[in-house]
Amino acid sequence: MTAWLIQITPDERRRDIRRELTDADRLHKRLMMLIPDDLGDDARTLAGLLFRVDRTRTGTRLLVQTRLEPALDRLPPGYAQAATRKLGPFLDSITSGAAVHYRLTANAAKRGGRNAGPQTGKIIPLRGAAADDWWANRAARCGLELRSLTGTPEDDVTGLRHDGRRIRHALTRFDGHAVITDPEAVRSAVLDGVGRARSYGAGLLSLAPLRAAG
Repeated sequence: MTAWLIQITPDERRRDIRRELTDADRLHKRLMMLIPDDLGDDARTLAGLLFRVDRTRTGTRLLVQTRLEPALDRLPPGYAQAATRKLGPFLDSITSGAAVHYRLTANAAKRGGRNAGPQTGKIIPLRGAAADDWWANRAARCGLELRSLTGTPEDDVTGLRHDGRRIRHALTRFDGHAVITDPEAVRSAVLDGVGRARSYGAGLLSLAPLRAAG
């Protein structure tokens, strides 16, 4: 199983980076530079490129994942510091019953049902407790039994539809502990992403082993 995880620390003094960090379309296009140009119209899916913007007190970090070896030399000189590691060995090692930390920034949403009035058939963003419930239900399908869950609202991001109109995506970051119940489902969730808006910084599921105390 082959995948790479890239941690990018951008130089936020640069004007182009500041613009990209506030424009999901620009950032998506920049990160697509890490993969080959000849993958066709569905390049992001074929490459398995997912990313997340993590903002901390010390600055911003971009976490990028791809199934193809990334070409870091295609980033502009001085753009960022970047470190890459192979994700395959960790994914191959996970087993049922293993305890993990998880982090996921996702576009929690549902399609309006028959009784949703004007929103029937439309994608409805979920926030707060409704977003937490969405992840609790989705996690089980991803092979995880949640033991804790903290949902943190993130700023909405906007993207362009095929017709050129802008669409807004609500984001929530989920953190907590879980136990792996289905290793294959977990691997699929990590490699394929979770939920919608994967081109705009949603869907990257990060896992790390939970070490026993003592």
